Amino acid sequence: MYEPHTEPLVRVEDVSVHFPVRGGLPFGKKKQVKAVDHISLCIPKGETFGLVGESGCGKSTLANAILGMVRPTGGKIFFRGEELTALSPKELRRARREMQMIFQDPFSSLNPRFDVYQLISEPMLIRGGCSREDMEKRVIELLYLVGLTEDDLHRYPSDFSGGQRQRIGIARAISLHPEFLVCDEPVSALDVSVHAQILELLMDLQEKLGITYLFISHNLAVVKDICPSVAVMFLGHIMETGDTKTIFNNPLHPYTQSLLSAVLDLDVDSTKKRIILKGEVPSPIDVPSGCPFCTRCPKAGERCRQERPKSVLAEPGHFVACHQPGPL
Repeated sequence: MYEPHTEPLVRVEDVSVHFPVRGGLPFGKKKQVKAVDHISLCIPKGETFGLVGESGCGKSTLANAILGMVRPTGGKIFFRGEELTALSPKELRRARREMQMIFQDPFSSLNPRFDVYQLISEPMLIRGGCSREDMEKRVIELLYLVGLTEDDLHRYPSDFSGGQRQRIGIARAISLHPEFLVCDEPVSALDVSVHAQILELLMDLQEKLGITYLFISHNLAVVKDICPSVAVMFLGHIMETGDTKTIFNNPLHPYTQSLLSAVLDLDVDSTKKRIILKGEVPSPIDVPSGCPFCTRCPKAGERCRQERPKSVLAEPGHFVACHQPGPL
């Protein structure tokens, strides 16, 4: 498990999230989708922790489990030292005020019948304890904080561009002064021209408000720029984790190497070799007994097919779960 240099705000210990599969034979063996399987990691306080991996690997499910939106099948989740998985539903709702999410699609995450004031003030209304004047003052403050103005107070989501809608979503997410924010691919549904603006806004808010981010993304170039720490996920498992610069400069897991080889390089003289993976991605219902990546790994041997690799320290700040780490 990756241990950060600073005190962790969120700690995940051996967490699994399995979903039962309906149907099949009446007396057959019950099957499960192992969306997250025995994951451990620490998210340092005040930093941006990156989580990368291909679609369907379990990134969002892990984030939902941390936020309490999905109950883990096993393991423990700690927030500020408090075990969230041991809390009652009422206690979890209290803790959730400090943990919020920015969703991938800014349009579908906003109620089209609500104006901007209603969208941003709704969390405060649910929490209670605020007058109409206090909520309006806070909403206006948040609008200016995310780059909008008071003139937008009574407009509707359909009146805004995708980037502006995401700003509204960010304002709503920080309305209750959260300490931890999950950014679930916050720019992937936006035009490329506004990617940098939204990322810059998130970094500015982190500096001003001291928020800790879990940043989920497919864009490895962005993760390299904004995340001091990163975890690489495949089929519900963490393949490699640790210091971002160390992993990008010296990827040890074959899956990480294949991901990094796909990153667009603007250097026309670069000799970087593209790694094309062969084989089929295993079903999360029927994960291999050994390494989950063994059906696609060009280095896979008999041990890889039989024994699940454990995450071990390869070098300072760098953990890898592989029997044969190193260049392909």
